[in-house]
Amino acid sequence: MAETSPRHLLIPFAGRGSPACRAALPTLRLPNLETLLLRLTLADTDSQDESTRSPPHERALAQALGISAADGCIPWAALEARKTGLAAPGDHEGWGLVTLCNWQVGIDDVALGDPSAIEIDAAESMALLAVAGPFFEEDGIALYPSDTPGRWLACAPIFDGLATASIDRAVGFPISQWSPLGDSARPLRRLQNEMQMLLYTQRVNDDRAARGVPPINSFWLSGTGALKNEAARPAATPEVDDALRIAALRDDGAAWAAAWQALDAGAIADLLSDYTRGADVTLTLCGDRAAQRYTVQQRGLARWAKSLFDRTRASSVLESL
Repeated sequence: MAETSPRHLLIPFAGRGSPACRAALPTLRLPNLETLLLRLTLADTDSQDESTRSPPHERALAQALGISAADGCIPWAALEARKTGLAAPGDHEGWGLVTLCNWQVGIDDVALGDPSAIEIDAAESMALLAVAGPFFEEDGIALYPSDTPGRWLACAPIFDGLATASIDRAVGFPISQWSPLGDSARPLRRLQNEMQMLLYTQRVNDDRAARGVPPINSFWLSGTGALKNEAARPAATPEVDDALRIAALRDDGAAWAAAWQALDAGAIADLLSDYTRGADVTLTLCGDRAAQRYTVQQRGLARWAKSLFDRTRASSVLESL
């Protein structure tokens, strides 16, 4: 029999505390997840409160990749720059992710809209990069395109040690709640204001208005930090499944439940199949407050007998995240 490679499946937003998603929890029927939870062992739980800038799924992914960083300083941009060749091995420069977005202006506050909903293409992203680049350069920040339209990589000393909130924390909330504070972040707040005025005048937004899609009127900074140490190569690089993300951020309980059902029939069923064939599998479930990592461990006879009468309810596990 051919040896099966180890697998690690990581699921963000597996639990969600927003009203509609929480109400949908009791309706979930996830037989493959329940079977998998029955056969695996809880190996680690990372619990924090919802005020952390780095959400549980980002902390769990960083841990799996061997990256140690303070809250809000997981160097996702530096890691991407290293992978794309913008940063050479051994470089310890500060990097950040600049994500174009739509700030939704309300009566009392300004909220961050989900950048995945702005429908920006590569041509629009490059056109805006050409316009924005000189403004960032005045503050010593170099901008580079990334593989994702609407997201740029930024390099500057200011990003080393600057704590920023993940977009997955900030979407739907007032900008003031998650914006970086302190004197070191003052140039960034000024840049955000400048970009609001600059982007308002761009033809890209005129074309977007004609298409009926939201205007791009500012940016969000995240993934800041420097890659100080080489991360250890994990036995199995986590496969991050974002199927639940959009519904969770929009608090669409019905869509979130439907996405969970599809996930259970798809990726979860595949992981269970690999386990049945003898593979070393890991499952990490992440919510707003916690991440739980389940692994394969040997079970004694007494524990096996107990498991026959102690079937795990998936909804209770997801509610604890």
